[in-house]
Amino acid sequence: MSALLEVKNLRVAHGNIEAVHGISLSLDAGELVCLIGANGAGKSTTLNAVAGLVPTRSGDIFFAGERIDRLPAHRRAALGLSLVPEGRGIFPRLTISENLQMGAWHRRDNAAIRSDLDKQFALFPRLAERRLQLAGTLSGGEQQMVAMARAMMARPRLLLLDEPSMGLAPLMVRMILDTVQKIAAEGVTVLLVEQNAKAALCMATRGYVLEHGDITLAGEAGKLLHDPAVQSAYLGG
Repeated sequence: MSALLEVKNLRVAHGNIEAVHGISLSLDAGELVCLIGANGAGKSTTLNAVAGLVPTRSGDIFFAGERIDRLPAHRRAALGLSLVPEGRGIFPRLTISENLQMGAWHRRDNAAIRSDLDKQFALFPRLAERRLQLAGTLSGGEQQMVAMARAMMARPRLLLLDEPSMGLAPLMVRMILDTVQKIAAEGVTVLLVEQNAKAALCMATRGYVLEHGDITLAGEAGKLLHDPAVQSAYLGG
């Protein structure tokens, strides 16, 4: 069986500075895989390159067997690839409901869109209570919920999550990460970038460690969790 996402020898540069140095990674359908590393390691750059938001210097990206690294971002999204960006990227002057409907921009199945709105409000009850509230007036955790629910409105086959717990209170972090697990349990493939390396490895099936633009370790999440180098660098061990 071919991987749902396959990245081969990916290089990405910001101007003259190369941020990602020829990395390769893959995800099979139904996996929750995490990408961990220090700030500036190239994690967000990798996700943005897969989503089509930054150009690649070289390398190949395949999604469901189709090469996508030459496709614009909106074409990748229409194929079933959704990104929840670092910083959330919500529309602050739109309501929660309007934000979620923006996630279904490429769909024409109106009855199914309404059904999916109900599903997302069931997954995020706090949003259901505030569905007519402007998204810019929400707390950080509630805005993260909006960003995730909006991405799910596209019915993604692959969800790219960039630092979903960043800047949130501990109780909200737990709530957001629990929801990520629920989404994965429904069969959505997830590539998770998460500053809380321990939580990410406890959730994931596999993990990659990115250091200075290179993948230095990869394997089963449980093994990485107990790897001395990972514990020393990322888990406070």
